[in-house]
Amino acid sequence: MEQGETTFKALVVEKTPDKQFLRKIRERSIGDLPPGDLVVRVHYSSLNYKDALSATGHPGVTRQFPHTPGIDAAGVVISCESGDFAPGDKVLVTGYDLGMETDGGFGQYIRIPSAWGIRLPEGLTLRESMALGTAGFTAALSVLKLELAGVKPDDGDILVTGATGGVGSIAVSILSQAGYRVVAATGKSADEEYLKDLGAAEVIGRDEVAAGAEKTLLPERWAGGVDVVGGTTLAAVLKSTQYGGTVTCCGLVASPELPVNVYPFILRGVSLVGIDSVQSPRETREEVWRRLATSWKPDRLDGMVTECTLPGLELMFQAILHGGITGRVVVNLLES
Repeated sequence: MEQGETTFKALVVEKTPDKQFLRKIRERSIGDLPPGDLVVRVHYSSLNYKDALSATGHPGVTRQFPHTPGIDAAGVVISCESGDFAPGDKVLVTGYDLGMETDGGFGQYIRIPSAWGIRLPEGLTLRESMALGTAGFTAALSVLKLELAGVKPDDGDILVTGATGGVGSIAVSILSQAGYRVVAATGKSADEEYLKDLGAAEVIGRDEVAAGAEKTLLPERWAGGVDVVGGTTLAAVLKSTQYGGTVTCCGLVASPELPVNVYPFILRGVSLVGIDSVQSPRETREEVWRRLATSWKPDRLDGMVTECTLPGLELMFQAILHGGITGRVVVNLLES
């Protein structure tokens, strides 16, 4: 059988004439995949909020259907026309257009430009790389930006909002391992022990973070922050960050709007740093993944993970859209 005729299973989202979105596991062939010089047999993927949006037809993520979501993938190279990789090499892919308009990691094979691939660093298994995935890369990139901004462990507390989610959980772990005192903010009080096990020194409610957000400024409290929530929460974090502090921003679960004035920036010298995991330069990607495989690898990574197969994704989509996921979801494509 020619490689292009090789068949495999994939989750396919289809758009009906009445604009409904149906999700089914279908048999596809490599020849059905978009053009690319790198073919990868996917062993694991992971579930991200963006995947659930793509799977439910959100036009800001995916417009062309039928489509296979999955913005993360890790597996073994089958072929590479560019010569950048050899058959049998282990690679991971996050970001770029994977799982957005390009068929993604919720299929057992992907075909992509070889420039999107990252060689799996020593110290990580394929499954561990997807336990991290885009969420782990985003969390680590946030910590790197804080570090580059000069925020040091002895400067004071670092706040992580949305701390039980994928990005938040891994950020708590990385920061605590790097020596920072981490305050984790969450709306899930039942998960306090989970966050302390990850390294949080203190767990507070999200309402406490946002209290007084309508005020011009709030008392200085944070040396820095990793915000995955956006909206009023991010505004309150900025207003309560101490002089010269830095806050990273990578999410909009609460709102894409930012109701903040200029005072934190012009009176306290606070910096707001945006985090983009999609188009991040290759050199930065390789550095971040090297750290995630070594000093920043979460000690309790496996304890953050729930595993599912392709048939289990339907329930997971609904759960993540409604804030019902704690930690990370790894999708096993070997058993699907």
